Amino acid sequence: MSDTMTILATHTVSSPLGPILLAASPNGLRGAWFTEQAHRPTAAMIAQWEAQPEHPVLLAAATQLNNYFHGDRQTFDLPLDLTAGTAFQISAWSTLLQIAWGSTISYGELAQRMGKPAAVRAAGTAIGRNPLCIFVPCHRVIGSNGSLTGYAGGLHRKQALLQLEQRRTLI
Repeated sequence: MSDTMTILATHTVSSPLGPILLAASPNGLRGAWFTEQAHRPTAAMIAQWEAQPEHPVLLAAATQLNNYFHGDRQTFDLPLDLTAGTAFQISAWSTLLQIAWGSTISYGELAQRMGKPAAVRAAGTAIGRNPLCIFVPCHRVIGSNGSLTGYAGGLHRKQALLQLEQRRTLI
């Protein structure tokens, strides 16, 4: 079913990096976007969804995000609904889930892990369309020279997320 036809439950939560819109489908958490993030759903699409702050998946996501930002959580334990992407995007997003807390890999390494070593640019594009920021850790992918490149939520957020994970791994 396409995103334009699926009515999602939504709730916006506060975070140290700005508000995050959470969205759940019947299959799990479908979206987590910073309010001014690139490639987020349109305002018209969001207006069709239902605000449900007491939705169990959204409550669990909000709690786990809060714990993550406080350094009390390194992994998320939620059903994720990645079905809004293409087969290639879903492969990229699934591969992102395998990057350990506090670790980073390059876009080339991501393409390698996907079994598509020549698809570095396509992997980068898929990462940019990741609908589940933080939960699907696209912030852990960096340039081959170690530079921070590309993040739909803004490079300042990518840097902050990586710093948070580095600090917590040193404790």
